Amino acid sequence: MGSIGMLSVSVKETDMIKAATPVQDVWLPMSNLDLLIPPLDVGVFFCYKKPNGHENSSCIINLIKQSLSLALVPFYPLAGEVVETSQGEPELLCNNHGVELVHVCASLELKDLDLYHPDDSVEGKLVPVKTKGVLSVQVTEFKCGGLVIGCTFDHRVADAHSMNMFLASWAEITRSKPMSCFPSFRRSMLHPRRPPLITNFYDTLYVPISSLPPPPTSALTNPLISRIYYIEAHHINNLQTVSSSDGNPQSKLISFISFLWKIIAEGDEDFKTCRMGVVVDGRERLKDIADFENLSINDSLTMKNYFGNVLSVPYGEAGAGDLKEMPLSQVAKMVHKFVSSATTKEHFRGLIDWVEVHRPEKAVTKIYTRMEGDDGGAVVVSSGMRLQIERMDFGWGKPQFGSYHFPWGGQTGYVMPMPSVTKNGDWIVYMHLLQKHLDLVEAIGKKYFRPLTADYLGF
Repeated sequence: MGSIGMLSVSVKETDMIKAATPVQDVWLPMSNLDLLIPPLDVGVFFCYKKPNGHENSSCIINLIKQSLSLALVPFYPLAGEVVETSQGEPELLCNNHGVELVHVCASLELKDLDLYHPDDSVEGKLVPVKTKGVLSVQVTEFKCGGLVIGCTFDHRVADAHSMNMFLASWAEITRSKPMSCFPSFRRSMLHPRRPPLITNFYDTLYVPISSLPPPPTSALTNPLISRIYYIEAHHINNLQTVSSSDGNPQSKLISFISFLWKIIAEGDEDFKTCRMGVVVDGRERLKDIADFENLSINDSLTMKNYFGNVLSVPYGEAGAGDLKEMPLSQVAKMVHKFVSSATTKEHFRGLIDWVEVHRPEKAVTKIYTRMEGDDGGAVVVSSGMRLQIERMDFGWGKPQFGSYHFPWGGQTGYVMPMPSVTKNGDWIVYMHLLQKHLDLVEAIGKKYFRPLTADYLGF
């Protein structure tokens, strides 16, 4: 039994789910882009009202178990284990070790769940703590009959795009529907060039781990805190209008990031440097790799279906005082410029080559690191706008709410905006920031960022 605040949960059953038709053990190497991801676990969860026509919770659990077993056949690496090679690099052993599935009962009704404070209500409660393997699943049953399906996965194995693919496929299998997307694990799509072609530019974005000093002592005394907000559609549109007011049209996401960067800068002295990073998915930029390998005749072998990490994290930095004074449109131009540097095929091919040159030395994105002497705020924004929450229908309707949960540690903040299921055009925003930055979000951005409530979600 565990409890945080009003929420307490008790484990009813734990089971190991294996693929329905296991195959011989397979060793699957990590791609060079996988090797840039440190050992981090990511959580994602979906909230459902009481399933109509499913009065017996044990029937629901059995259905979930059976469909998960079937889903692990095409997504077999998720039932494996991450092991270490003789060179000290991670590698996937696809041995059908299985996925731990935990059935949990909660003491609350879904409407009483405080999602605004996910450190209290989600962390270790609605998403499982993964102790082994690649993936863990938890089904939480509430007193009202509502359900939460939560997953925790090893980020070294999958990015958000990959997990979205798996979750949507699992839901289709549960509803006895044919899978609309089959995963590809063809690592040759991300092989380095011979000889590698790189520039010094990558040294400004990534750094060998061995060159990093111990984390600053402030990481122990000033931990980051998670919150979940919603932003109404008209406020998002307003930010876009203002950021595009100089005649340079900007996307909603760039406008949001620029607004957030200005807010974060308010927490620093004018002379300090404030950094903003943006996670870029390289699948669109590498989509012609399949043609390059003469694989385009098979739709399941395109980059859209590639399962793994295809990410880069460019970032920009500016003086806090300058950011405070700049109009939103000027900040947006800065964000657009540094993000554009990573939105090309050549950027990702060069990044793959850069990792190859440094192997087996481990490396990490620079903005993830916070060293003594880093004097200003630093935040990374990862877009979850492609999270197709409405597809996570396991047979009892689409979720009322869904969100990633990623308290990754360290002193670099993490923010992920996602689409709202219940309000068309609204955004849900998960934030993991220092308390001083959250205070600024709720002070300066109070018109935009509203604490998430059960009333808003319609629980």
